[in-house]
Amino acid sequence: MIDSNGYRANVGIILTNPQGQLLWARRIRQDAWQFPQGGIQDKETPEQAMYRELEEEIGLEPEHVDILGSTRGWMRYRLPERFIRHHQKPVCIGQKQVWFMLRLVGDERFVRLDLSDKPEFDNWRWVDYWHPLSEVVPFKRTVYKKALHELAPLIFPDGKVPDMATR
Repeated sequence: MIDSNGYRANVGIILTNPQGQLLWARRIRQDAWQFPQGGIQDKETPEQAMYRELEEEIGLEPEHVDILGSTRGWMRYRLPERFIRHHQKPVCIGQKQVWFMLRLVGDERFVRLDLSDKPEFDNWRWVDYWHPLSEVVPFKRTVYKKALHELAPLIFPDGKVPDMATR
């Protein structure tokens, strides 16, 4: 679903463990790490898309996670010009995303990257809360920073969010 401004509707998934670490996944056959994310299909709510993407990309089902919350509105990023496919109609210039913060309640052994016919990731690890800002591709960094700031109180309700340091 691409809107009239050229942004594809998408969900982002931030999965935390009980220690406040985040699941960080490596795109298949690339040295590129990111949070799981994916497009919202026609007649699908963001929550439905999140559960579908959660299962497709990392093998988790609804009973393996608790939804802690989501961002209040759309967060947008523009694609670098080299990634815009001007020959496709409608032209997608970027993504608008709703981000979900989930807590893993099942065992991490349920994280499976090989359940899809076309896996998106080939590795994953737990990282400190602000670590993704140092590794995500630059054009996504602002959205990641906004999502992490907005959603931090959901896993650090006492206000003791880890120091962002130089991120």
